[in-house]
Amino acid sequence: MKGQEFSVSEDVITLSHGSGGLVSRELINNVFVKKFSNAALSRLDDFANVGKVGGNLIFTTDSYVIDPIFFPGGDIGKLSVCGTINDICMSGAIPLFISVGLIIEEGFLIEDLLKISRSMAATARRSGVRIVCGDTKVVDRGKADKIFINTAGIGKIDGSPIYGSGAMPGDAVIVSGFVGDHGVSILSRRSGLEFSTSLKSDCAALDGLVKDIIEFKNDIHAMRDPTRGGIATLLNEVAKQSGVSVFIDEKDIPIRDEVNAACEMLGLDPLYLANEGKLVVFADKRVATEVLSLMRKNKLGKDAANIGEVTDMIPPRVYCRTQLGTTRLLDMLSGEQFPRIC
Repeated sequence: MKGQEFSVSEDVITLSHGSGGLVSRELINNVFVKKFSNAALSRLDDFANVGKVGGNLIFTTDSYVIDPIFFPGGDIGKLSVCGTINDICMSGAIPLFISVGLIIEEGFLIEDLLKISRSMAATARRSGVRIVCGDTKVVDRGKADKIFINTAGIGKIDGSPIYGSGAMPGDAVIVSGFVGDHGVSILSRRSGLEFSTSLKSDCAALDGLVKDIIEFKNDIHAMRDPTRGGIATLLNEVAKQSGVSVFIDEKDIPIRDEVNAACEMLGLDPLYLANEGKLVVFADKRVATEVLSLMRKNKLGKDAANIGEVTDMIPPRVYCRTQLGTTRLLDMLSGEQFPRIC
């Protein structure tokens, strides 16, 4: 393979790469082990000894089937690592270890697999996370769409986690920046939906931003990242878990003009669009200004905004005060706007 970084005998994935034999071992050694290199992984056992971990353990898992696999601002590899890190961070924990399972379609380019592996390794390294174990399966051509990735992640936390059921009446609702960028970025590359936009996905690991505000952990009552279903779905989930209602102000929600324009063209609501580098914090109103100020000092939170408040209204609902002076109900997303967005 021209310009090949490591010695791999094929240009594309073949069924032999999933056989468990010599070709499988070549792929594992020359792509994954060298990219994700660390002591726990390099032993090549069917488990990883990660040593003693102080504090309570936080465990998460997710799968990534995005289409397209390369998009402005990221790729399926970066997305899988960021998504796993972010799920751990939303508990207030420090992410430590990730496992990676790949299902690859026969014929997939080794060059593209190397790009994805590089992206995963670089993303994990920036957050101080180790990819310590994994698995690779190859399926017949036509039995999958290029590549699917499953991850599991482990983190640690001193004390109790921040749960989604902790939002309290009087809490301020703070979002870390512009919403809907990821959803529009992906849709702009979909076959049959091509439209011109310079938007990039907001795909990013949020551990640094969480670290900046974690000193207020006792006053942060809930924290979530608005991925599939957008902030509207997240707010509904937290409202139902916590037994509270949420009121947000449309004028305060940061949405780019390009996102609004794309939504008008496609008939979508930007509040339901996926994000991959944003978080929503439910913080005691007494510390909301300080939390917002700290978030804005971080590049991933520079556009953070206080968009509403939590009330004790029953039953639990989410309401949006529109710029026309009316109030509309924001319900859970019914069905899927577009599949394979994350």
